[in-house]
Amino acid sequence: MAEIKTKKNNASVADFLDTIEQEQKRKDCNIILKMMQQVSKQEPKMWGTSIIGFGTWHYKSEKSKHEGDWFITGFSPRKQNISLYIMPSVNNYKDILARLGKYKTSVSCLYINKMADVDEKVLKELISTAYKQMKVKHP
Repeated sequence: MAEIKTKKNNASVADFLDTIEQEQKRKDCNIILKMMQQVSKQEPKMWGTSIIGFGTWHYKSEKSKHEGDWFITGFSPRKQNISLYIMPSVNNYKDILARLGKYKTSVSCLYINKMADVDEKVLKELISTAYKQMKVKHP
């Protein structure tokens, strides 16, 4: 069975964020960083080379028998957008998403182009709700 490559490490989150070339994207990522830190009450950790994660849970796949550790919530500044990871699935929160603004989704990912496209309070509500539900499911 292949080992997962994206693992928590001790790389500097601040140094990683400083590598973001677009000033507005860097500012937006710092807003998301603070928001996720407030919600999770956890220090951010780098996962792999490009994901900032908060908290940890252990998963076991019933289909593939694969298991490992993963962050509870996190984000990554990508070339096209900012990917926010909402576990276990962003689509579990359609009532909140309806009030969020402009975004795209796929499974556990919420894609936003910039913070100005979404309601910041609603985004924080989404992250908080999902984080709390994951903590109850995976204490």
